[in-house]
Amino acid sequence: MSLPPDIILRHAQKPVPRYTSYPTAPHFHAGVGTNAYREWLQELPRDASLSLYLHVPFCDTLCWFCGCHTKITQRYAPVAEYLSALMREVETVAALVPAGARVTQIHWGGGSPTILSADDTRRLMERIASRFRLADGHEFAVEVDPRGMDNERIDALAECGLTRVSIGVQDFDPEVQKAINRVQTVEETRRVVDRFRDHGVGSLNIDAIYGLPGQHGPQLKRTLEEVTRLEPDRIALFGYAHVPWMKRHQSMIPTEALPGVVERHAQAEMAAYWLGLDGYERVGIDHFARSEDVLAAAAREGRLQRNFQGYTVDPSDALIGLGASAIGKLPGGHVQNEPAIAGYQRAIAEQGLAAVRGIAFSAEDRMRGEVIERLMCDLAFDAEALGQRFGEAFAPLADSARAIIADDEDGFVEPTPHGFAVTDRGRPFLRAIAAHFDAYLATRPNGHSLAV
Repeated sequence: MSLPPDIILRHAQKPVPRYTSYPTAPHFHAGVGTNAYREWLQELPRDASLSLYLHVPFCDTLCWFCGCHTKITQRYAPVAEYLSALMREVETVAALVPAGARVTQIHWGGGSPTILSADDTRRLMERIASRFRLADGHEFAVEVDPRGMDNERIDALAECGLTRVSIGVQDFDPEVQKAINRVQTVEETRRVVDRFRDHGVGSLNIDAIYGLPGQHGPQLKRTLEEVTRLEPDRIALFGYAHVPWMKRHQSMIPTEALPGVVERHAQAEMAAYWLGLDGYERVGIDHFARSEDVLAAAAREGRLQRNFQGYTVDPSDALIGLGASAIGKLPGGHVQNEPAIAGYQRAIAEQGLAAVRGIAFSAEDRMRGEVIERLMCDLAFDAEALGQRFGEAFAPLADSARAIIADDEDGFVEPTPHGFAVTDRGRPFLRAIAAHFDAYLATRPNGHSLAV
């Protein structure tokens, strides 16, 4: 949807969080550490459903756009040493959660978790399966870098019960690839996709990015055409977050090579329009899914969730983060492991856990977090439903919603009987709308990426 540049500029240049959590990570503190984490794990319901996220913070090449916690290595020894610590953390956490807890979701991310050898892939999954109680029909998803991915590692993941593969593409244009130091052909990507499908892996997600250096609308459209030829069930189309003050290697990308916010908005809206024509339903701000996919169904039915992996249908009682820098969400609050690999390994060797920061939820945090998550997932604010749940404490948030409606000059929201709904014009600025309910943002306003 085309908007006047002045409207885009007015709303898009304010840094706001991506709201994969609330409170967001910049507000975590050292007052929550291993002791609190241990208690929160032990206090989980006896029949809790669990989601496990395992972080493998290694890659063999450095992508200049990357915002992840990762380390570049050409040797396998550091990976093997890290894996030993990770498996010990798996044992520690599994011994702390109630015996009746069941794992319904497993996700390996990075870095590049496919840097693990085939044998170590099997060993890690065997450790998880032997220590945790896996629910029947559990999901197992892995982020895959197809560059140099051999058949042995693909076969090992399939043997471990992989149900969803998430392939990083970013952009297929050679000049854009050169500008981000990630050269990856369509052919090698298709080979990996086909191999997984030959093994019966039933669900495919492709990650792509807009707003990259030297990227223009026609290039992005050609990339998406190649992506859709791979017939993924889901496409995650993220806006590049240029934060060189946080990720120093991003300084390899000149700021002047990046498209401006008006062009970024045009790229995102062009992509959404084109993917819609190709049969993908828009989910939230940056995901697209075939209508028959469970993610699209959840969005239609108001069951969509949002966590540190983005949009999901995972309703687990707790998301447990394992590995260096991994973040978890439990009923008591958020907790994050030591980001430095050496520090993480040392903490695991000494204590079996490596939590170094987090935040305990207050009643207000839970209320505001629910409002923000429903906005990010449903694109709507329902004062009646939320007010019934939270009572008198909800009144200030209802006032904020009324102010949003009253101050809206650009058609971003429309009133409903009990609140408001975000319009198609407003969807690209959903994070900025959600930020009105963030009580912490004013204390650290500049640690985030652009709103579009």
